[in-house]
Amino acid sequence: MHWLRRLPLAPRLHGIALLGCTLAALACVLLSRWLSPWLAAALAGLASFALMALLIRHALAPSRALFRALAGTVGSYRDGDYSFGIAWEGGGDLGELVVAHNALGDTLRDQRLALVQRELLLDTMVQNTPVAMVLVDPSRRVVLGNLAARRMLGEGRRLEGRAFDAVLANAHPAMRDAFARGGDGMFSVGSEDDEDIFHLSRRSFHLNGRVHELVMLRQLTAELRRQEVQTWKKVIRVISHELNNSLAPIASLAHSGSELLRRGQHDRLPTALATIEERARHLEGFIRDYARFAKLPAPRLEPVDWQRFITQLRAQVEFSSELSPEDGIARFDAAQLEQTLINLIKNAHESGSAPEDVQLTIRRLADDWRIEVLDRGSGMNEAVLANALLPFYSTKRHGTGLGLALAREITEAHGGRIALLNRDGGGLCVAMVLPGDGRPG
Repeated sequence: MHWLRRLPLAPRLHGIALLGCTLAALACVLLSRWLSPWLAAALAGLASFALMALLIRHALAPSRALFRALAGTVGSYRDGDYSFGIAWEGGGDLGELVVAHNALGDTLRDQRLALVQRELLLDTMVQNTPVAMVLVDPSRRVVLGNLAARRMLGEGRRLEGRAFDAVLANAHPAMRDAFARGGDGMFSVGSEDDEDIFHLSRRSFHLNGRVHELVMLRQLTAELRRQEVQTWKKVIRVISHELNNSLAPIASLAHSGSELLRRGQHDRLPTALATIEERARHLEGFIRDYARFAKLPAPRLEPVDWQRFITQLRAQVEFSSELSPEDGIARFDAAQLEQTLINLIKNAHESGSAPEDVQLTIRRLADDWRIEVLDRGSGMNEAVLANALLPFYSTKRHGTGLGLALAREITEAHGGRIALLNRDGGGLCVAMVLPGDGRPG
């Protein structure tokens, strides 16, 4: 019977049926010698049917085993086990099915291996990053805390499974205050001489259909100190440059003045002394601007009538204005905002704009006041726009880089914000937004 098993399934069944018919005919001939023809035929048919059933069961046994194996491997795939394969010696359709099934297993195994490798890489990166990362589930329990989070929040112990609020209860008060404020923010831990600065960021996302929160704490102390050193170096370079530009001609003119006195050329002394005075006053103004920027006092908020404020401002610098509504009153430090707008309007005149195109607009928004200084000068390129509000950044040959930085400092001290925008058709717009109630944010 082994030759029958080696046939494909359809020819195998066809051969069994043919063999059964032959056996039934032989049995009928043999039994007809002792029994009636009808009874002999019936007995021969029953015997042949039983024999065919046994032969069919015997012939289909490998196929049934194959189907059981296929069902078992599918169950293993469902459980994540892709290490199984199926051996099949026969060909035909079942052979093709086995080949396709084994290829599917190989593909799933390769994909699982690649996924495990990526998960291992991601876990290694998360665990070893200096940023403390904590994943919190909807019930406020820690799902994941990396090594940095364990050191910062758990004294080196695992955080998984612990209530996040209980973890925060043992944290530094400054950290607890930062979490209580909600959202992102910065906070400091330690004394002024030994201070660590941290940045807190919080992000919510859906994981398995549930809202989770990812908390990240990054220590910025070293980075900020490097930036502080770079800033001080730039300040020193700017101050040294300005001092040299003023002191060198002063020293030279003082020497020239003494020579003129020695020679009795008194008629040329006034020119030398006037130049010395001009450079000294420039240096005095330069130092005063730096001191003003470094020691800017908190704004003293008082009700100010916009019409009267604009009239006083126009007495010092030329511009056209637009006010809406015309009887508006706001709360701000009039002296600080006046100095800011004078500097901005003077910058607009120096931009190459025609005097009649320099404009100040003040409009009431829903909750704020929007102040714009407009010109039709050359505007700014992208690099200048990105850095113009930074201290000590200037494109002017003799600029200190403090005018726009001082405007930003005053605006933000009032709880507002400032932005620089190039205008369609040329020119620049310096836009300031101040809170409508006058309360600093």
